[in-house]
Amino acid sequence: MLKRTLSTLALWGIVSLCVTFFGSTGGVWLITAVAALTLREFYALIERLGVKVFDRFGIALAIAITLAPWALEPHTPVRAELLLALAVVIFSIRILGEREPHNRVETLGWSLFGVIYVPFMLHYLVRIIMLNTPHANTGMALCIWVIAASKFCDTGALLSGMAFGRHKMSPNISPKKTWEGAIGGVLISAGISAGYAALFTQYLPANFTPLVAALMALPIAILAIVSDLIESVIKRRADIKDTGKAIPGIGGIFDLSDSLILTAPVGYILLQLLYL
Repeated sequence: MLKRTLSTLALWGIVSLCVTFFGSTGGVWLITAVAALTLREFYALIERLGVKVFDRFGIALAIAITLAPWALEPHTPVRAELLLALAVVIFSIRILGEREPHNRVETLGWSLFGVIYVPFMLHYLVRIIMLNTPHANTGMALCIWVIAASKFCDTGALLSGMAFGRHKMSPNISPKKTWEGAIGGVLISAGISAGYAALFTQYLPANFTPLVAALMALPIAILAIVSDLIESVIKRRADIKDTGKAIPGIGGIFDLSDSLILTAPVGYILLQLLYL
């Protein structure tokens, strides 16, 4: 628990320093690095199943897709969706000559799913940073809010589960998760979101009040729990506990970013509906 706490503090310190010194550009590159490293670990899990995915091209696409709203879309007609279509074309061509008949379908399926599931979903955090708002730092502040609402649900669920957990949520997928922990995580996420909105009013939209922030955090927190369970399903299929050892007390980069995969696009949709 001590290692996890120290790692969490260190990670938030890195985010704070990155945003302070490099602004939204630093945030975009940090998200891109997380997306690329997460996909690398995801593909490593899939290769444990005996499927040889197109990992190098997939990771290159991950970088391009994540950067697209910031580097490509303002200057060219190339959007992230077009890069996904390009992935389908190239992967489809490659399986004909580079894979044996017995595993072509699996290679195509897992290679494409990885690109959609990781970088395409996470690139919505970059879209949040790029939101057209009156204040230059509002997009970055809203992106940090989505991340905080997701990750503090993880922390809150862990602490609440340790203190009050009695009823298993999904013993066949993640035996340590409890309904009491999940409820605590959602409530803590809402509380953190309300506090964040109260502290950083100068960077946030005027109608992003503590109450609105708390209410918007509820679906994000619930999806963070679901997203974590999906990663557990994949890890169980690969018969592995953690996706890596990059972060003491947490595991791999995928173990860090798992809860953001479903919350990033939903956070973007909620913010689009409310403010744009």
